[in-house]
Amino acid sequence: MNITTMPATRFWLALALGLFAGLADYLGGFLLVLRSPSARALRYFVALGAGFMLSAALLEMLPEAFKLNASASWTAALILAGYCVVHLLEHTLVPHFHFGEETHAHEFLSARSSYSVALGLATHTFFDGVAIGSGFVVSAWLGWVLFIAIFLHKIPEGFTVASVMLAGGQGRRAALNSALFLGATTVLGVLAINLQPGWVKAGLPLSAGVTIYVAATDLVPEVNREPGMRMALVFFAGVALFFLLRLLGPG
Repeated sequence: MNITTMPATRFWLALALGLFAGLADYLGGFLLVLRSPSARALRYFVALGAGFMLSAALLEMLPEAFKLNASASWTAALILAGYCVVHLLEHTLVPHFHFGEETHAHEFLSARSSYSVALGLATHTFFDGVAIGSGFVVSAWLGWVLFIAIFLHKIPEGFTVASVMLAGGQGRRAALNSALFLGATTVLGVLAINLQPGWVKAGLPLSAGVTIYVAATDLVPEVNREPGMRMALVFFAGVALFFLLRLLGPG
């Protein structure tokens, strides 16, 4: 599949939705700084987003990634590379954090460690943008699906980085700026693909690997930490939401 350009309408739509997703990062940080009671509901966004993201990655991103490239083995290697890069970062730059409010302040003893976490999370958010941009290069349908998948975990993501900054002894301004930084890297990821649509052949499989990691390794364990069936049911609601959207979508 030869992709060198994308329609202008899709370009601006992808950019607008990337910006909207980035603002959700900031909203998550803002909720944390305010200590809003509504922040308690974020764990449901984590569960819903995990189910939707995993479904979108396995049933939309992977098949489209293999269609884009002539070599199935090369595509599979890129998917694995995306997964492994984030795994490596989370065991070097971002050790011992939870995808939610960080309450174990002793794990972040210095400003350096909290900024390292922000940098590691920025890798996630950059590939969030790459995923949105890649989706719109392929089709408006895939772009919207990936935007929804990513948006569902954006507010908890901003909440996480802001809480990490506070746990590391940083002030509220630093916490908000870190959430804003994650939003900016999301937009940067969208632009990287939309300005060079040909990169989608590598961008989509790489971001698929990252998405699988975030959904299965970061989000699902957070769902499993909650006792009872409620969170599991919310996870399956995310899966059901994906299939409903697929049923209502084109083809």
